[in-house]
Amino acid sequence: MIFVTGPLFAGKAEYIQKALGLDDAAFAACSARDVQELVPCADLEVLADELAEKSVVIATEIGGGVVPMEAQARLKREQAGRLACLLAARADTVIRVCCGLPELLKGEWPCASG
Repeated sequence: MIFVTGPLFAGKAEYIQKALGLDDAAFAACSARDVQELVPCADLEVLADELAEKSVVIATEIGGGVVPMEAQARLKREQAGRLACLLAARADTVIRVCCGLPELLKGEWPCASG
């Protein structure tokens, strides 16, 4: 599994779709996007295991900036960060994309031919 993370509107999906040479339909079939929206949930380990079955998992980093005052928003932020850690541990490749520029954090660069 390839795990791609980075800030909102940073070009995460566009980068990995192009790197893998996938059209929109093929990319939609093999990927899970905006997985940070799936929290809070009861069991992050189970969620991470389910998501790891996809070829590509994309999450937006939501842990930076001002800490929310609302308890539910803080819980979502914390669980999103924990989910990202679980996904990174399960991934063969981890890439952070910021401003459309990829940074390889783990594994090998993906390419359309392999």
